[in-house]
Amino acid sequence: MTPDADIDSAAWWDGLRGHRVVLQRCTSCGRPRFPPMPRCPVCASTATAEFEADGRGAIYSYVTAHQPVSPGYDGPLPYTVATVELADGVRVLAQVEPAGAAGIGAAVAPFFVDHAGWTELRYRVVG
Repeated sequence: MTPDADIDSAAWWDGLRGHRVVLQRCTSCGRPRFPPMPRCPVCASTATAEFEADGRGAIYSYVTAHQPVSPGYDGPLPYTVATVELADGVRVLAQVEPAGAAGIGAAVAPFFVDHAGWTELRYRVVG
C-alpha cells in the first residue's frame, strides 16, 4: 500500500524517493521535528523549513516480531522495528536489520528500500 502524502509530509516522501532523509525545522525557535506537521509543537509557529538530515542515530527502543502480528502478513520473520533517535534531534520509527542485532543504544545508519510508488526508510546496525 502506497502512503498518502499531504502538504506537510510531501517533502519527507519526496526525500525518501531520492534516498535522502528530509526533516522539518521551525524557523522561529530552531527545533527540528518529526513527524512533519503544520505547527511547531514547542512554540506553535507555522514558520518551517526543510533540511536534509544525516539520518544516522542510535536505537532508543525496539521490538522484534517472531510471529506475524498483522493478519495477512507474509514477509520475513523475525523482523525488528525500532524507534531511532537521530543525531539531528528527532526520533523516527523504522525497521532495523539484521533483526537479531538490535540493542538499546546501538548505532544505526539509514538505507532505503524502493517499492512500487514509494520508498521506505530502514536502518542497519553499524559498528
